[in-house]
Amino acid sequence: MPPLAVTAHTATSAAGSGLAALAQALRERRSGLRSNDFTATPLPCWIGRVDGLEQAPVPAEFAGLDCRNNRLAWAGLNQDGFLDAARTLVERHGSDRVAVVLGTSTGSIGATEQAYRELKPDGGFARAYRNFLLHSPHSLTAFVQRVLGTTGPACTVATACSSSAKVFAQAERLIRLGWADAAVVGGVDTLCGSVLFGFNALQLVSDEPCRPFDADRRGISIGEAAGFALLERAAAAPGAPRLLGWGESSDAHHMSSPHPQGLGARLAIADALARAGLDAAAVDYINLHGTATLANDAMEAAVVAELFAPSARASSTKGWTGHTLGAAGIVEAVISLIALEQGFVPGTLNSAQPDPACGPQLALDNEDRAPQVALSSSFGFGGNNAVLVFGQGGRA
Repeated sequence: MPPLAVTAHTATSAAGSGLAALAQALRERRSGLRSNDFTATPLPCWIGRVDGLEQAPVPAEFAGLDCRNNRLAWAGLNQDGFLDAARTLVERHGSDRVAVVLGTSTGSIGATEQAYRELKPDGGFARAYRNFLLHSPHSLTAFVQRVLGTTGPACTVATACSSSAKVFAQAERLIRLGWADAAVVGGVDTLCGSVLFGFNALQLVSDEPCRPFDADRRGISIGEAAGFALLERAAAAPGAPRLLGWGESSDAHHMSSPHPQGLGARLAIADALARAGLDAAAVDYINLHGTATLANDAMEAAVVAELFAPSARASSTKGWTGHTLGAAGIVEAVISLIALEQGFVPGTLNSAQPDPACGPQLALDNEDRAPQVALSSSFGFGGNNAVLVFGQGGRA
């Protein structure tokens, strides 16, 4: 696969708004998790909440798509000069030649929940909630398209927790096949009652901050986040970091549990490395999916221990952000890019005693290193797997 340049990227989560804040939180090992204060009857759990969204509606020209998810998207677009960079990209290539490919799993479910809480006496939705797009998975992509003024290919990827990793694969195909010259990719997911109570019903929510890969882990901490990146052909930016490869698979083993031997994960890793023209020994840093559930971490630990060199470093960063569901792929891709650009490997926050399935690759503490190749894994419900390989700028 010809590599693509990542010419801009940003992320906003409970760990911080923008690259500088996120990198500082990672270096200081300062978690964004807090005791749940989101729902009217809070579950006894910890969450990664982004403050201020309730008081920050989207600009008036986009009011028909105002909801928590799109408010977070607007906040994310306005970090690190990303919105200006994206609009410049659209001007350079043309509005019909820039694809918008975004991932989400909850979309604007929170807006639908609110609409039912505020039903009119006749049982209808209040005027603020009558736009049908507001209640569809495509709400996010429609909003970002309007903000950027694009008219080219637009796609919403909703494959649970792999959603905003798969956007990189979709965008690469669009560019390689000539449907677009560049792409805005990313993902946004926000907290809502359906997600919190739904995961609690599956007995996957921890009553303490999540501890990925810890022998005594107790489940996930749900978070919310927005992240975006610009993808262009490598010649457009010789020094920018590269998307070297991507891999996808579906193990179709169980609705909410991965294949215990990680068959789908292995296929996605092999697929990504093959596209990158690399073998596993070339990977310096692995950002693990690492949800802190019993099934995911045991599977992923065994796969990494078997496939990668003992000297490779691997970690889950969900102890900082929480599991941001459909936004996890883009947030962790951005963290992988921070590791490449700033020369350090974040550890696995909150974890002290590794699961026996873990190999020597697992990093609990932060480490000053200079990785050249980073791999980021995202595994979703239903066996939706996506793996991304990034390299230092200029790497062919």
